[in-house]
Amino acid sequence: MHGLERSWTGKRFASIALAAAAIVLTGVAALALAGSGKPYAVPVLAGMIAAGALSLALACAVSVMGDRGKSTLIQSVLDGARDAIVVSDAGGRAVYANRAYRDLVGAAEGSIVPPIERVFIGDPGVSEAVYRLLKAARERRRLQEEVRVAGASGEPGRWLRMRVRPLSDDEAGSPMAVWVIADVTRELERQENVFQELQHAIDYLDHAPAGFFSVDGNGDISYINGTLAEWLDHDLAQVGSGGLKLDDIVAGQGAALLTPLTGAPGEIKTEIFDIDLKNRSGRTLPARLLHKVAFGPEGNAGPSRTLVLNRTRDGDADPLRAAEVRFMRFFHNTPMAIATVDKQGRIARSNALFARLFNPVLGEEPTHDRSILSVVAVRDRSALEAAIRSAAEGQGEIAPVDAALEGAGDRCGRFYVAAVEEEKGDREAAIVYALDTTEQRALESQLSQQQKLETIGRLAGNVAHDFNNLLGAIMMATDFLLNAHRPTDPSFQDIMEIKQNANRAAALVRQLLAFSRKQTLRPQVLDLGEAVSDLSVLLRRLIGEKIQLNVVHGRDLWPVRADIGQFEQSIINLVVNARDAMPNGGTLTLRTANVEAQQCARLPYKGMPIGEYVLIEIADTGTGIAAEIKDKIFDPFYTTKEIGKGTGLGLASVYGFIKQTGGFIYVESEIGKGAAFRIFIPRHIAAADEALVSHLPETTAPAIAGATSADAEAKRAATDLTGEGTILLVEDEQGLRALNARGLSSRGYTVVEAGNGVEAIEALERRGGKIDLVVSDVMMPEMDGPTLFKELRKRRPDIKIIFVSGYAEDAFQKNLPDGDQFDFLSKPFTLKQLVAQVKDTMAK
Repeated sequence: MHGLERSWTGKRFASIALAAAAIVLTGVAALALAGSGKPYAVPVLAGMIAAGALSLALACAVSVMGDRGKSTLIQSVLDGARDAIVVSDAGGRAVYANRAYRDLVGAAEGSIVPPIERVFIGDPGVSEAVYRLLKAARERRRLQEEVRVAGASGEPGRWLRMRVRPLSDDEAGSPMAVWVIADVTRELERQENVFQELQHAIDYLDHAPAGFFSVDGNGDISYINGTLAEWLDHDLAQVGSGGLKLDDIVAGQGAALLTPLTGAPGEIKTEIFDIDLKNRSGRTLPARLLHKVAFGPEGNAGPSRTLVLNRTRDGDADPLRAAEVRFMRFFHNTPMAIATVDKQGRIARSNALFARLFNPVLGEEPTHDRSILSVVAVRDRSALEAAIRSAAEGQGEIAPVDAALEGAGDRCGRFYVAAVEEEKGDREAAIVYALDTTEQRALESQLSQQQKLETIGRLAGNVAHDFNNLLGAIMMATDFLLNAHRPTDPSFQDIMEIKQNANRAAALVRQLLAFSRKQTLRPQVLDLGEAVSDLSVLLRRLIGEKIQLNVVHGRDLWPVRADIGQFEQSIINLVVNARDAMPNGGTLTLRTANVEAQQCARLPYKGMPIGEYVLIEIADTGTGIAAEIKDKIFDPFYTTKEIGKGTGLGLASVYGFIKQTGGFIYVESEIGKGAAFRIFIPRHIAAADEALVSHLPETTAPAIAGATSADAEAKRAATDLTGEGTILLVEDEQGLRALNARGLSSRGYTVVEAGNGVEAIEALERRGGKIDLVVSDVMMPEMDGPTLFKELRKRRPDIKIIFVSGYAEDAFQKNLPDGDQFDFLSKPFTLKQLVAQVKDTMAK
């Protein structure tokens, strides 16, 4: 104890000094207060003087007590403690022990007190805990252990809580340690009794005749009692582990009624719901739920407490109860959102679907102030308000209200309002039935857009047909003029300029036809990897030095069947658009790959059948495409470029070509992260007779099916385009017909002209069928080309025919008998192309 007593010696004078200072300060404060003139100054002054005197008296008492007095005082306090206390030195010897410790170890007053490790020797469980405590004492750490000490024979054991801490927390302080041993047997017994009572309560709740569950704000069921688990055939082990959700036990849209988003801070909401629960196999269970939710300080919903009553029991015994159950099941399971409202539109009752659709909007409003008008956009609220007012007045036949819905996204709804047929009251004045028509509106918009595109496509095709006739006449006339003028003639360059502009106009017409998917294609079997590689040199020149071009080819690409010219033009259009989206430079990546059927099935694109495709991807790191215009980029004449820098036909023609080839094109983009166009062209399985054609250059490929490469080479080698024979020329455009007839006549042919199919048949009959070749337009009044072809074959099964048209060959080929052979010449064409095609066909 002497080591402990010395700590009091140096503090004696400090106590007296502090007390004296307190008296001085008290006096100064008292004098100041007395001079203030306040009515309470005198009693406060007396109190302050008394407090100062008491402080000085205590300090003097402590000082007079001395070291011995303090030692006696401390020892009295420690000996009177209920817990056993012992102080050990650095070697583990006990330098002080109170009376409780002596009683615990059975040491008499004045005898040597055994240290902790000797007291509990022989008890393995306690010895391990003591070893850990001794180690903590040597390391000057705090530690606590709870051990069970065996009692004497016939006596129950005891629980002891043993704690050790250094006498001083200072590193340079005393090396002694203080041990405290408390008997906590009774405390642990009380805890065990509470736990057993809790277990009994849980057991009673689990086997109660009603169900009970609790769900948190995330929809996870944190507790479910045994009765409800038995009704729903669910495993209690799933509860609390995230394995059971509210949607797993509530049928239909009923979960939306039980998951309020927000409420008033501190509000406790109790509601009664008649909804269907469902068991693990999906069978429904009608139930009445007494649902209680408390909201936190910020208005967030806390865990719910829900009592479940099984409505199937004795349901047939009470007809009214059975009818109520049937009605509530119908009310909550109907696929239409229903709510009853008062005259101002405040919601009195609503079903489960209404809660699912509109709770995100209504969640921030207090329950008693929720108005159905708030679920409608501001611009449409007046129409719904007028309909509710009419219903409250008893009016029938109220027209439905189509309105935009409030909240995120462009959602739409249709509201049907009906009057309540019961007695008029303020609480329920009308019934509102609501349908979410967002998808229906989207489909209607898509259908309308598709119809517009089809209309524009037909218009573009008709314009292109008429324009092709005009261009054909211009190109034919320029050929005659060029033949009549030498290159040194001053007019020669002007004629060439006319021809070049006519060719540019023809290219524009081809874009219109590509958009309308009626352009003339010359498909051939292609290796897209080679086609992209051949094109890469041109593409590098197009994009400039600021943009890096990366070309990545897949291995062993499958062949496809496409028009090489249109394919290259489509790639160029996409690359130019990507270049314009990267004004400050970037990276442009062209990638090709095979897409197997299994990969295709996992793609997120809609409308593309599962199959084998070859992918061409054009990806850039440019500005990206905004979501609101991404669906419009393939529309004709739509462009984001400045006036004069784009016609809006580039992507439309790409889309038309891809679709006409049987492929699909999709775009993925995000603002600031670039765009990626992905083209999927079907894999082509080449037949035996196609293998030779697919390896020929485009200029040597035969114009019709069935011709061999040797025949094509012989025809192309011919340089003499003159010939002889009778040609029936059928064309409804008189100016173009006259020029074509003049051109053929200049090459030695006899030309018989006809303005339509009827005149052509009459001309054939007048000449007794002596016609060598028919050159006919496809689109003509009275009788079109395919009909004329069928009539001619009846009269001359072996007659040869060349169709000329600005439309694609397959646009009218489906109207011809299978297996019939004919040649085709695309409008507009030059004089050389016309006479070359005629000579080739006549030579067959």
